[in-house]
Amino acid sequence: MVLASDPAFSTLVCETTEFVEDVAPYRPREFYRRELPPLRAVLGKVDGIDLLVIDGYVTLDPDGRPGLGAYAHAEFGVPVIGVGKTRFASATHAVPVIRGNAKRPLYVTSAGLPPSDAAELVCAMAGEFRLPDALRRVDGLAGGHLAPTRGLRS
Repeated sequence: MVLASDPAFSTLVCETTEFVEDVAPYRPREFYRRELPPLRAVLGKVDGIDLLVIDGYVTLDPDGRPGLGAYAHAEFGVPVIGVGKTRFASATHAVPVIRGNAKRPLYVTSAGLPPSDAAELVCAMAGEFRLPDALRRVDGLAGGHLAPTRGLRS
């Protein structure tokens, strides 16, 4: 997890990871069962979260079938922006966002704020590539490929 002091996530103030044992196996349509426990673990270490940006979808279809972000929104009580890197067939409501010189869009869904506002925030996030820098950093931390940056609160 990375925390930022600004909505563009250009100034990171905290990075933290947490190893969670006994994570549920991946099951189609139940991604949240595997991903929610690690979110609980890292968010339990910090206070004052105003917005959560996740790698994934908030809702999986226009009728509101919940994805990871909907469960996170319900549990943590903050607005959640979901950033999908691949198109989920039933998520026809997701707002496509093209960043940088990318040819492929990101797919943005949200809870607690309008989808158009969520898409604007993703467009404005720091980084010149398709995936915002903060999300790339979180991917690296979660995959164990990167260590938290020294000098940031952990």
